Order: sequence, then structure tokens, then C-alpha cells
Amino acid sequence: MSANLMSRTPSTATPTWHQFERKVEEVKPSKTDINYLVMDYLITNGYPSAAKKFAVEANIQLRTDLDSIQERVEIRTAIHSGNIRLAIEKINELNPQILDENQSLHFSLLRLQLIELIRTCTSTPNGDISPALEFATSQLAPRAPTNPQFLEDLERTLALLIFPSDNLAPGLASLLDPSLRKDIATRVNEAILESQGARKEARLRGLVKLRAYAENKAREAKKDIPEKLDIGLISETHDSNRNSTANNGVSNRASDTVMANNGDVDPMIS
Repeated sequence: MSANLMSRTPSTATPTWHQFERKVEEVKPSKTDINYLVMDYLITNGYPSAAKKFAVEANIQLRTDLDSIQERVEIRTAIHSGNIRLAIEKINELNPQILDENQSLHFSLLRLQLIELIRTCTSTPNGDISPALEFATSQLAPRAPTNPQFLEDLERTLALLIFPSDNLAPGLASLLDPSLRKDIATRVNEAILESQGARKEARLRGLVKLRAYAENKAREAKKDIPEKLDIGLISETHDSNRNSTANNGVSNRASDTVMANNGDVDPMIS
């Protein structure tokens, strides 16, 4: 049998679109709408360098004071690096009422500061635990009786001093995971935005959550939709302009990692 007969010819058949996908194409948002969603995301989540660059690339007027974003970036960076004392100082410099009026957030920050002290003193054999105990006694113990959850959290945190860090139960090991810093940094960012009269969450995140909720409801109702759906902002399969749009700073998944790489690199964002 000849080599020509053995070779496979690539299929040139036109892929079949699901009826749902055709409807999506009919109501696809404009590039301008998507650009404003991305800009809102960058501003809300605190990426000033990326916002400035994207404003130029997308020809959008930047109406937000970049200094106010930078203040949130510095606080976030301090929390992500474990410098909680500095973060608290910067929050109080920005607006002391934020922590005065949000005791839960204040306690969470102080508890995270205690965790960082414990992390330091237990990182070496026979480390001095007195700084951690003194901090817990002076800063957390007086607040713990005001809320049962505070007391439980403090007791669980102090348990880190008892058990070896390389053999912790999952509930204790999670306290030393960097994701806790990220979670609290997110809460701080939301509290600052709320104090400034801004939305706590970017519109893009809200839309993604709403889209996921709608898809789940449609599948529960056994509606006729494709087995796999893209995120819905930009078609991952049928948009011929996908690559050029991505070059302007918009990824199909609009992930935090891509946003961070536009000039505000943050290894804690996943």
C-alpha cells in the first residue's frame, strides 16, 4: 500500500455549534464593555501599574487616584509578607475607624500577627516563645472573652506552641498556610473599599459568580446546554479576535495571575 494511501488527511469539516452557543454569540458583550470590566477589576483588586498600562492600551480614561490604590497595595504586600504590625499601622494611618468599627477584622489581624510570631519562634529548636505569649496575653486575651469565636480561635492558635509544626492536624496546619494571609488581605481590601464608599468586589467577580450559579441551575433543571461552557465573556472557541484581545491585557479567564503580571507581580495571588 502506498504512503499516500496510508497518510491521514486533516478534517476540514466545519464544527457544529450548539444552539445555546449560537444564542451566546448573538448577545456577546462588546470589547469596550469587557475593557471597562477589566479596568474595574484592576482598580478594585489593587493593581495600579496594570491599570495605568491597560488604560493606555485600551484607550480608557483612568478616573481613579492611583495613590489611593497604592496605599491598598502596600497594606496587602505587608500582610502577604507576614509583616502584620506594619499592615495594622498603615490601616490606622489610612483610616483608624476601619479597625475600630470592625472588631472581627481587627482580631483576625492580631491573631495573624500572633501566628507569625509563633512561626518565627518555632522555626528553630528551643526557640524563645515568650514574645508570642506576651503578645497573646496583652493583645488577644483581653478581646477573646467578648466573642466566643475569638476565644476558640485564640485557643486553637496557641496550640501551635504545643505540637511540632511538621506534624500538625489539618485544622492547625491551615493556620500556617500562606492562604490565610491572602484571605485576611482580601478582607482588609474590602473593608478599605467599603470605608471609601466603593464596592467591595469587582464587577467581573460578581458576573463570574452569577454565571456559575446560572449554569448550575440550568444543569439541575436539565436544560439543553453544552457539556462544557467557557466563561462567557470571550468565546474561547469561536472568537477570531481572541489573540489580539489577549495581547491588550485581557485573558479569556481574566485570572489574577495574568493581571498581576502586567506590572504588579504578586506571588500570593493564584
